[in-house]
Amino acid sequence: MASRADACTKGNVMDSKADLAAIKHRSRALIQAVNAPMKGFGQLSAAVKEPGALTTKEKEFVAIGIAVVQGCDDCVAFHIEVLQKLGANREEFAEVLGMCLQMGGGPVVMNAGRALAVWDQLAA
Repeated sequence: MASRADACTKGNVMDSKADLAAIKHRSRALIQAVNAPMKGFGQLSAAVKEPGALTTKEKEFVAIGIAVVQGCDDCVAFHIEVLQKLGANREEFAEVLGMCLQMGGGPVVMNAGRALAVWDQLAA
């Protein structure tokens, strides 16, 4: 079975909306399997996203930057969906990708390219 990275580098168009649905399905299954830890993780996630010195949108930009640099495609798709719901635009997202490139170097170029493709698919 080819990996997502293999598919992207071979020019195949990934179906980001279907991928996002699969991510949510896997997350629901994990919640059922390990409910208490996942409940705690959900509470942590909600708490850290509360507006403070940074807005929720700014915090999501931090999260997407980490996801891109770490190469977590599922995290990228999830946080892109959240950012789009928060009103983020492609130009803002592209600037975050630029910072990712600066911090992560060459390997992040590939991750950032995939992330931009996911943004475009989920925005469509």
